[in-house]
Amino acid sequence: MELIGIAADHGGFELKEILKPLLVKAGFQVKDYGAVRFDGEDDYPDLIALLAAGIEKGEVKKGLAVCGSGVGASIVANKFKGVRAALITETYSAHQGVEHDDMNVLCLGGRVIGIALAWEMVEAFLAANYIGGGRFQRRLDKLIEFEQHNFKKIES
Repeated sequence: MELIGIAADHGGFELKEILKPLLVKAGFQVKDYGAVRFDGEDDYPDLIALLAAGIEKGEVKKGLAVCGSGVGASIVANKFKGVRAALITETYSAHQGVEHDDMNVLCLGGRVIGIALAWEMVEAFLAANYIGGGRFQRRLDKLIEFEQHNFKKIES
């Protein structure tokens, strides 16, 4: 059973709670990084950071980050080393982002997409595999080099 991480703030909480049993039914194990209950005053950086740190530490290989629009979730997740997150609104990019760019966090807007589309995107994301080699690996290597250089500055 593949372990998938998931996290959401109040804007994405309802969608997260709908996706969790669908993931389990599809044969995935789910690690819920929160929120564990609806709290209209919570802050997306706090919750999405827990998921992104889980990716960074290798606790999970792929994750779903949900906030109201998905924008904040994407910004926060990409602040962590080894995380490649994107806000996705259609199925092509949900699998293409993994295949070409080794995307490991799918960001969704809980207030802007319906459940059926969200689930289709999640299925496409989770079924996809990084193609690697050639231009895809060359580009990923450049991204990793940028990340290592820029995070090194921050850590110093």
